[in-house]
Amino acid sequence: MKNTRSILAGVVATATLSTAAVAQSPAASPNGGPARNVVLVHGAFADGSGWRGVYDELTQRGYRVTIVQNPLTSLGDDLASTQRVLDRQDGPTILVGHSWGGTVITEAGTHSNVVGLVYVSALAPDAGESTAQQYQGFASTPEFVIETHKDGFGFLSLQKFKAGFAHDVSDADAAFLRDSQVPINMSVFETKVKAAAWRTKPSWAVIASEDKAFDQAMLVHMAERIGANITKVSASHAVFMTQPKVVASTIDRAAKEAGLKVKQK
Repeated sequence: MKNTRSILAGVVATATLSTAAVAQSPAASPNGGPARNVVLVHGAFADGSGWRGVYDELTQRGYRVTIVQNPLTSLGDDLASTQRVLDRQDGPTILVGHSWGGTVITEAGTHSNVVGLVYVSALAPDAGESTAQQYQGFASTPEFVIETHKDGFGFLSLQKFKAGFAHDVSDADAAFLRDSQVPINMSVFETKVKAAAWRTKPSWAVIASEDKAFDQAMLVHMAERIGANITKVSASHAVFMTQPKVVASTIDRAAKEAGLKVKQK
């Protein structure tokens, strides 16, 4: 078993959330219809169940929410899983990704149903770039340790899981997340994306100030490069679980504003 410091997931960084208006009804899309649909894409070492709090918040606000279950076996497989769900949407959709899920939504977001992207502690490569390239020039993250097995799949270190992934949850919840984690094929980080939806569609980002999966400067750099509207909140890499109201309000705002924003790239 080989220990490596992560090359993976998340976009998040710093401080506090500015107040976001709570949606009474979902918003307008570029074609004038309501953006009622939200698709949530999880990252590595996790599955879709971590979105439950966000799901509950959004369904209470009137959205139709669908959660992708990524196999984490290749970028192509995760894209296929996401596109399959997007094909089932009945109109304008906000596509949301956490961590490695940001790479997935970057390419999958070119789907015609997608009108806006939300990056939650997520990676955001450009077309022709790999996920691994996003780490170049930024500091390492010693708390976020991946153990790569001989078959090429990686798990987060059992000993450092809570410190690196979810230090702001209870010991019991951290233990459950640790023991139910889904391994990822480490080769995905070298796969280049073929298209970047953020170049033509508006983006939002939630950045957690206590994320230990990424250098904070890396998170801010990625969000600023894609021109995202940034929300900052004090949270771990598991911000999608520990701050569901903040994440849901950002998605809600994206749904309201997507039809009003025009990307100039």
